[in-house]
Amino acid sequence: MPMKGKKAKTPLSDEEQLLLFQQKLLAEEEMAKKKERLLSQFLKIKLAKEEHNSAVSLNRINTQWRTILRDAKTRDLHKDIEILSQTFERVVDRKDYVIKSLAKDLSAAEEQYARALRSHLHNVDQLLALQRCRLNLLEESYNMELEALTKEFETERKTIIDQHEKEICYLQDVFMAMEQSYIDSEYESKLEFQSMWDDLKNKNIEEKHFLRLQLENTVEYLWRRFQDALKNYTDATEDRKIAFETLKVKDEKSSKEIEAQMKRIQRLQDSIIILKGKIMVHGRDSEEQNQYIRDDKELVLVQLRKLKAQRTQARGISQENLVKLTLESNATLKALRKIVDKGEKILKLAEICRKFETEEEKVLPFYSSVLTPKEQEEIKEINPEELTEELAKVIVDYIGMENFWKRYNKVKLEQLSLQHRRAQLLEINGKLREMLKQYLDGISVSDEVLSQLNPLFIVNHQSNLPQPLSTPTTQPGDKPPPTTYNIIEAAHVVSHIL
Repeated sequence: MPMKGKKAKTPLSDEEQLLLFQQKLLAEEEMAKKKERLLSQFLKIKLAKEEHNSAVSLNRINTQWRTILRDAKTRDLHKDIEILSQTFERVVDRKDYVIKSLAKDLSAAEEQYARALRSHLHNVDQLLALQRCRLNLLEESYNMELEALTKEFETERKTIIDQHEKEICYLQDVFMAMEQSYIDSEYESKLEFQSMWDDLKNKNIEEKHFLRLQLENTVEYLWRRFQDALKNYTDATEDRKIAFETLKVKDEKSSKEIEAQMKRIQRLQDSIIILKGKIMVHGRDSEEQNQYIRDDKELVLVQLRKLKAQRTQARGISQENLVKLTLESNATLKALRKIVDKGEKILKLAEICRKFETEEEKVLPFYSSVLTPKEQEEIKEINPEELTEELAKVIVDYIGMENFWKRYNKVKLEQLSLQHRRAQLLEINGKLREMLKQYLDGISVSDEVLSQLNPLFIVNHQSNLPQPLSTPTTQPGDKPPPTTYNIIEAAHVVSHIL
């Protein structure tokens, strides 16, 4: 028996157990959802913190990297500035040198211009004096010719006036005679005209009377025919006349309507004319405004064309100047390179020639003057005023080259003497070769030797040399005989030399 006061646990049914199990599942799902929400919120907070920390660290890295890059860039810029300052100083020095050289050239050009101007003014003064003399001579000749012409003119004038008076008298006489003859002929022609006029008048009166009678008969005949035609027409057109009256009434009505319409049309035309006048006024105003605008536009276009032309002209001038400057600079650079190459070549040749100098040339490189004292005195006595400024400048510029020219002249003289000596030795060598050849030809026997002249080849006490003919007496116009040469054997010469 169960105890009193306590309720016994009733067993749960299946539905309640199912509900309880569902409640537990829902509670577990809610707990899992809460855990997921908390976990996602925690992860979001952690992610935000990480992003904030990464941004902070990235900013720190960027700031440190910027400082490093700034330092490197400043060092590079300092180096570039130093290089640029050096190049700028070098360019400035070069430009200063160019400016100085151009200033020197300008001063020289100004001096040349002043000299040329003085010479030109002197020449102009001389030409003016010559022209004045020439004008005085021409004026004197002109006055003489004028006097002669005036005298001839006066004489011719007198002769022409006399002849003119004579001709006037003759023409007056001719005129009086012609006038008298004209009056007579005019009177006769008037009489003839009056008679002819009377005859024609009578004929016209008779013809007119005849034509009047004829026309009266024709008019009476035509009048009768017209009356008959009028009667026939009135009889035939009676019905048409009645219709015409009715049409006339209708025409009056339509004419009134037409007048009303015409008045309306007139009013409309007046309003159209007024509107056209307004349109014309507005059109004139707009046309004037458009014309002003067109004029302003044309002025602006003209100014624009002028500015463009000036710009193109300035650009062309600057381009030409730049081209000239580049060409001149290239030419000067080439000339300077040639001069430098020439100087280097001269220095190299000087170094090579220094090896071949003798002891005397090394001790005394410059010889004393070759001129005699008398020639030196003559040079000193030369008037220095005969030298021009340009020649004096050239002499002053080349004073430092005297020692060089001395050495050059010395070398040139030695070269000429060696060439002369070489020519003499070549001539001696040629003679010796010829003598040796003669000797060898004399001791050898061959077809070539036998065909030529040989003094050693003797057959029957006769050589093949041509015998000299008896010298005939030369006449003044004859040519001189050919010269004969004595030939000495080479063996004989060699034996005496050795």
